[in-house]
Amino acid sequence: MKIEANRDICIGAGNCVLAAEDVFDQDDDAIVEVLEDHPSPDQETEVRNAVAQCPSGALSLVDD
Repeated sequence: MKIEANRDICIGAGNCVLAAEDVFDQDDDAIVEVLEDHPSPDQETEVRNAVAQCPSGALSLVDD
C-alpha cells in the first residue's frame, strides 16, 4: 500500500495527523506532508481512517 497526497487540494484540516500522527504531518501552511508513503501493516487501519476522514479528498491509497 502506498499513500498519495494531492497537496494542491489539501485544505489543512489536520484530520490525517489526528488519525495517524506517525504517518502524516503538516507544513507551516498546514498542508499535508506524508512522512511514510509506504506505511507498515500495523499502521494500515489508522491510515485508512485518515484517508476516509480527509474532507478535501487529498489523500488516496494505491496498491503497489
